Amino acid sequence: MNAEDIETIAVLGAGNMGHGIAEVAALAGYEVRLRDINEELVESGYDDIEWSLGKLEERDQLSEEEADAALDRVTPVVELEDAVSEVDFVIEVVPEKMDIKQDVYREVEEYAPDEALFVTNTSSLSITDLAEVTDRPERFCGMHFFNPPVRMQLVEVIAGAETADETLDTVEALAEGFGKTPVRVRKDSPGFIVNRVLVPLMNEAAWLVEDDVATIAEVDSATKFDMGLPMGSFELADQVGIDVGYHVLEYMHETLGEAYEPSPLLAEKVEAEELGKKTGKGFYDYDDGEGADIPTDAGTEEIESRLLAVMANEVAKLIGGDVAPASDIDEAVMLGAGFPNGPAKLADERGLDDLHATLDELHDETGAARYEPADYLGEAAESGGFYDRNGDTDDVAFENIEVSYPGEQVGRIALDRTHRMNTIDLDLLDELGTAVDQLEADDDVRAILLVGAGDQAFSAGADVQSMAASAAPLDAIELSRKGQQTFGKLQECDMPVVAGIDGYCLGGGMELATCADLRIATERAEFGQPELDLGLLPGWGGTQRLQQIVGMGRAKEIILTAERYEASEMAEFGFVNEVVEGDLESTAFDQAAALAAGPPIAQKFTKRAMLRGWEDTDAGLEIESQAFGHLVNTDDLMEGVTAFMGDSEPEFEGK
Repeated sequence: MNAEDIETIAVLGAGNMGHGIAEVAALAGYEVRLRDINEELVESGYDDIEWSLGKLEERDQLSEEEADAALDRVTPVVELEDAVSEVDFVIEVVPEKMDIKQDVYREVEEYAPDEALFVTNTSSLSITDLAEVTDRPERFCGMHFFNPPVRMQLVEVIAGAETADETLDTVEALAEGFGKTPVRVRKDSPGFIVNRVLVPLMNEAAWLVEDDVATIAEVDSATKFDMGLPMGSFELADQVGIDVGYHVLEYMHETLGEAYEPSPLLAEKVEAEELGKKTGKGFYDYDDGEGADIPTDAGTEEIESRLLAVMANEVAKLIGGDVAPASDIDEAVMLGAGFPNGPAKLADERGLDDLHATLDELHDETGAARYEPADYLGEAAESGGFYDRNGDTDDVAFENIEVSYPGEQVGRIALDRTHRMNTIDLDLLDELGTAVDQLEADDDVRAILLVGAGDQAFSAGADVQSMAASAAPLDAIELSRKGQQTFGKLQECDMPVVAGIDGYCLGGGMELATCADLRIATERAEFGQPELDLGLLPGWGGTQRLQQIVGMGRAKEIILTAERYEASEMAEFGFVNEVVEGDLESTAFDQAAALAAGPPIAQKFTKRAMLRGWEDTDAGLEIESQAFGHLVNTDDLMEGVTAFMGDSEPEFEGK
């Protein structure tokens, strides 16, 4: 069965994950049968879908007609036979217990069509063991969504021992049809990718406290502010539910051995039913205390080294066990856990030799199995890192942007950090500067098109979380200069630059768009410079460049109020050149292609004169006059005059 053959989907389980997955499928245009064991549960799930669609409508992410149509595609069902008969695809989302799931599949097998595909949303249980109770193990795999499914981009697609490649291909294509990013887990292994990295990391954090190496505050400070992760380890455990991570860890301990022995601290919390936010208290007190109040400077080098070493060891086990390559591990953890950089890359940056040595020392000192280095970690260290091994990089020059050549002498740069709404970090700045240099040096490129990947944002601004470690004044000054200079390359580029803007264009993202020559935006694009709300100011050129486009009065209004503006308002201000209803990429490309067909020498000197003229009128006028004299003797001028006289289109060659 191909993805194109799938029309009707059964979702078994109407809880938080189940109704979220059902909503995603309905929004993608599929007929959905939402089933649970009684009327109350299934109606509650249906009501939650209706509420969620209403929220999307309130935020202008859906029209009223689209929300109503999606809800109409969901049918609440209690009888299992009614739910799965005559469907093409079954997604099981029942409680995370092997015996419960296997019982469900035994019953589903009685009623489901022979050609239907089965998938489980398990976060860690064996796909192979679940498939064994069905008559179709080759048409069975894992399809692990992340919570909340409507918002989270990642779907892990997990192979069982007998899963056919065709099944995996179909499920990946379906995930893409849902608007998600599938990452294939090539081998059935407990925890798959994301939980296999996160849960041992949480466990090591707990062992650090259990062994009196650090306090909870020190560990979370190191995790959040030194390593730059979205949350502290204990803060994340409270958010997800301590029991959730603990039960995954128990399963890993049972199936993978002593290296995954749970810390007694986790067991104590579960036994005391202090499970995190959902119970009002976990590692932090949310009822009578201040919640996760994490100091910014309490982390230590030892904490960071131990956590990175354990994380690197798990990455090595996944790669060495042929579960996934480094690039897929990084993509999955960035999308599923919000890491600013993937764990393999973080480990490479720290140095695998150092991390291997840390594990060796801890293993010699404690004898604990969790510190025994994986064989592959030593191999990767010897060869220079996870990403320096044969073929894993796939010869990709960029990780945070995508550079392509769509034709018509246009070079396209897409900001590609969709897991963080294309926010801009130091690595992206480096790659952007390199890409601009690369395109400027390419004689076959005469215009640059700048867009944001995904459907949420052009760029939601600077990645504040990943830059938290650079909070010292001197570091911040250098960060500001780096952004100014990188964005300045676009502004000073001799070629025309067109920005295609959809979704959020905020903060540093708007400062980047300011450096384009023309800006084309969708109706739903949203602009703003919110830095003053954070106690900052636009630090990547916004205080200077914005006023060049909209005037000082409007620039002050935008920056000082820190408000959000619609595309139509920004068009009135003169910031947006065109607002489009339809295909942004096509319209922006057509504009870039039209500029690429123009006279490159004249364009170069025009841009230089206008830029310098803003800084110094006399200097600008002198550049203008010198350039005018230069252009009189070009072949392009003769081509332009000849074409004009002959009423034809000129073909400029830049000579």
